[in-house]
Amino acid sequence: MAVQLYAFECGRLELPHGFLLEGVRGKITVPVPSYLILHPKGRILFDSGLNLATQSDPEPYITSAGMRFSTFHFAPGEEISARLESVDVDPDTVDLVVNSHLHYDHAGGNALLPNADILVQEPEWNHACALPDDDVAYRKIDFETGQKARLVKGEHDLFGDGSVVAIPTYGHTPGHQSLRVRTERGEFVLCGDACYLRHALDHDHLPGILHDRDAALQAFALFRSLETAGARILFGHDPEFWKTVPQAPARLA
Repeated sequence: MAVQLYAFECGRLELPHGFLLEGVRGKITVPVPSYLILHPKGRILFDSGLNLATQSDPEPYITSAGMRFSTFHFAPGEEISARLESVDVDPDTVDLVVNSHLHYDHAGGNALLPNADILVQEPEWNHACALPDDDVAYRKIDFETGQKARLVKGEHDLFGDGSVVAIPTYGHTPGHQSLRVRTERGEFVLCGDACYLRHALDHDHLPGILHDRDAALQAFALFRSLETAGARILFGHDPEFWKTVPQAPARLA
């Protein structure tokens, strides 16, 4: 079996546009993506979306996380477990979740993959675990799930064949990572929040909130070099770009 790639939309978030592009006013509604990679040696998920609890009662979650600036648009059937079932993948059979980082909209569905290990950059894990539980974007209920955490530092080849490689793209958070996936249909780079929008990459327009500006610009430069070499960049929360991405059950690659 060749490496296959599927894209899922696990709800949407409405939030201040300036969070994604520094200085921009107003609000923007963005997709919450997740990706499934089927490899002959395992089933990998890149990011898991929002916590299931936010479908039925987001108020306590928002209050404790300090997220009143966001509006959740997350309906039953949009959670990652249901999205996987739409492509005939049992959530219990996912081997590994690669979290780009541990913010609430990227690790919130981890617990719905009960048999999966969690692969995360060590600086990200250490940073998240050291924060109070009511931090604005990190929620321990999302990532302290009892699942085995595989902590890596820097670039990590998941299968040793170059087809699925975690690449450090620090800047948005202290230990953010992206994922490079090589398929028969070409190479794809799953950005996560290292680059929210096409506009940001084209204009070096950084988000309004981030951990390290210089590191974020270095990630932009890496994405441009990979794009020049032929990779397709899959932006983290770009509503216009997302319209061009084939949605599961259709195959992206």
